Amino acid sequence: MGISPGQIVQRTAVRAVARPCCRDEGVVEMSESAVDRVDAAILALFAAEPRVGVLEASRRLRIARGTVQARLDKLAARGVVTGWGPDLDPAALGFPVTAFVTLEIAQAGHDAIGARLAAIPEVIEVHTITGGGDLLCRVVARSNADLQRVIDQVVATDGITRTSTAIALATQVGHRVLPLLQAAAGADSAHAASS
Repeated sequence: MGISPGQIVQRTAVRAVARPCCRDEGVVEMSESAVDRVDAAILALFAAEPRVGVLEASRRLRIARGTVQARLDKLAARGVVTGWGPDLDPAALGFPVTAFVTLEIAQAGHDAIGARLAAIPEVIEVHTITGGGDLLCRVVARSNADLQRVIDQVVATDGITRTSTAIALATQVGHRVLPLLQAAAGADSAHAASS
């Protein structure tokens, strides 16, 4: 029995179905109907089983193979699907310590500093933020002692004037995007019903 549009499988480690709210070139503008129920069912199936294949997905969802392929192509072209690669767990790779480092920078340029931070393998993400700092980094390390080495590398980056670090003790809600997919598909259904 296949997955129906109403049976969207929730999984927390899926990155293939989401796009950050912003791209380097600016805010992504999406229509209210970014995804519909059919899109949501297709994406949920591929999120749960990334190696399922288009033909098998069409069988399980009872949708034509060409429809599944066309929908996936359109979702990828619009930036909804950003990739199909495997999700990697830093802890399983030997980096069990996660920390969030808030950076205050000289206002010379976020992009240049971001590029320099990208050269540090343990820096997993860097976001421009509002509030008490300018950039927020997620970093990983092999141990707390190794975290000091990573922070030292970050601090040595030209343009960084001050840092503040918080070590993650546990993950209460991991990276997840399927609830957003459900909400977007539900918003599309509500919008269609009111039209």
